[in-house]
Amino acid sequence: MNEKNFEYLKDQVKYTGFGEGLESELKENMQKEEPNFTLNYTAKYGDDTAQATLNFKKSTESDIYFFNSYKVELHKDDSKEALEQTFYINKASNITMKEAYNLMEGRAVNKDLINKEGELHNSWLQIDFKQADDTTGNFKLNQYHQNYGYDLEATLSKHPIKELQNPKYKEDLINSMKKGNLQSATFLKGGIEVKQYIEASPQFKTINVYDSNIQRVGNRHAKEEKQSEGEEVSVKQNNRKQNQTSDDDGPEVPKEAKKKRKSQSSSM
Repeated sequence: MNEKNFEYLKDQVKYTGFGEGLESELKENMQKEEPNFTLNYTAKYGDDTAQATLNFKKSTESDIYFFNSYKVELHKDDSKEALEQTFYINKASNITMKEAYNLMEGRAVNKDLINKEGELHNSWLQIDFKQADDTTGNFKLNQYHQNYGYDLEATLSKHPIKELQNPKYKEDLINSMKKGNLQSATFLKGGIEVKQYIEASPQFKTINVYDSNIQRVGNRHAKEEKQSEGEEVSVKQNNRKQNQTSDDDGPEVPKEAKKKRKSQSSSM
C-alpha cells in the first residue's frame, strides 16, 4: 500500500465532511489492492437521514487510488422514496457532505471552482430538480457565477437583521449562508426582536425568509419591515442623544436552525 496516498486520501475524506471514522476501512481496502472499492457513511440532520457511498478507484498505471465521487441518498421523514445525487471530487474545493445535504434540500451553496481552462472562479450552486441527466441520473446543478451579480451582503442589508450590527456576527451569518445553511436570524419588528430563518437565493438575487414554523415570509413584507425599522432607528437615535443611554446587550450569535424546510424534490 502506498502510505503517502493513504495519508492524502485520509485527509481528503476527512475534509470533505466524513470525519475520521472511515480511516481503518480505507486502509483495509487499499491493502487489498482491488481495482475499486466503496465506503459507506451515514449522517443524521434533524429527522432526515443521509447515506453516502464513497467511490474509490485505483490507477491502471500505478498503486495510486483516487477518491472520485460520492453518492448521497437522502431519506426524509415525510417521504417514502429517497432522493439521490452524486457529487464529484475535484482539486479546488469539494462539496462537503453537509453542503451536499443542503443542496439536496433545495438551498444554494457558494464555492470556489476550477473551470475547464483551469481558472479559479467563485460561484453559487443550486440543484434544479426539474432537470435530470438521463445518463447519470443526476439533477442539473445550476451555477450562478460571480459575474451574475448576486451580492449576499448587500442583499442582507435590505432587511432589519440585528446580527448585521455586529461585525463578527455578521461574518458568521454570511459564512453560514454560503455553506447553504438555513440560518437563524433576529429580525427587528416595531422594537420587538423576532427569530426567523433565512437562506440565500442567488437565482433571484434575494434571500428567502421563513418564520419560526418555517413558513415562507414574502419579500415585500420584509422590505416594509426594513423601512419601518429605519424610521424607528431614527427615533431611537434622537432619544439616545437626549437620554445619553446605551444598550449593553449584543446580538445573539446565529445558530443553525434545527428545523428543516421541506425539500423542493417534492415538486418532482
